[in-house]
Amino acid sequence: MRTPGKQKLRNALYSLYERRVRRSLSPDRIPRHIGVIIDGNRRWARQVGDPVSRGHEAGANKISEFLEWCDDVGVKVVTVWMLSTDNLSRPADELEPLLRIIEQTVEELTAIGRYRIHPVGALDLLPGTTAEALKAAETATHDVDGMLVNVAVGYGGRRELADAVRSLLLEEAAKGISIEELADRVDVEHIARHLYTKGQPDPDLVIRTSGEQRLGGFLLWQSALSEFYFCEALWPDFRHVDFLRAIRSYAQRERRFGT
Repeated sequence: MRTPGKQKLRNALYSLYERRVRRSLSPDRIPRHIGVIIDGNRRWARQVGDPVSRGHEAGANKISEFLEWCDDVGVKVVTVWMLSTDNLSRPADELEPLLRIIEQTVEELTAIGRYRIHPVGALDLLPGTTAEALKAAETATHDVDGMLVNVAVGYGGRRELADAVRSLLLEEAAKGISIEELADRVDVEHIARHLYTKGQPDPDLVIRTSGEQRLGGFLLWQSALSEFYFCEALWPDFRHVDFLRAIRSYAQRERRFGT
């Protein structure tokens, strides 16, 4: 058990190191778009002996902190994966409280008034109250001149690609374009224009917490040329210095864009 004196010294050294990392960041090496997979809420709850819902609450509280950190260093777009399509099959006694937490979190982010909220996911798979909360947040923040926050709820990368292709086919069919004509001229840009994130820059950096080193279907199309940063900390324990280290790691890399 740490004594108060040792804890005070530890906190002072931590703050000093944090400021040192912050000063090392170059403004021209900050990612424009960061995607984050917030993983580890349930494990965090189990470790501290709390119910799973408490882990989700702690994770939700971390989101607003994370967005402040991104805003502070000049990130323009953040995509936060809050709920996957696979998560929708979780037991009702876990899923329903989680959906309420998501709704509350989105309302709180809207009330901040600094972020433009954009739902990313298959809203038709969500309960009506959750879908309406996401749509209301987007409408309420439509004219906000601030960081764009993609809230990925009911999101799956394969579902997004299927939806994009479906949207493309319907659009071209409405113009009288045959399948043969479309197959002859379709390219990657046609599909990109029908993604949930259409018109946005692809993520420069994708962060995943909890030590898992996989994307799990997150932004499959958009992350083709992204840099990745995997952090051991569970999401509720993700600290400002962990974020700064991720940005520093990104800044130190020589991006090859697939070559």
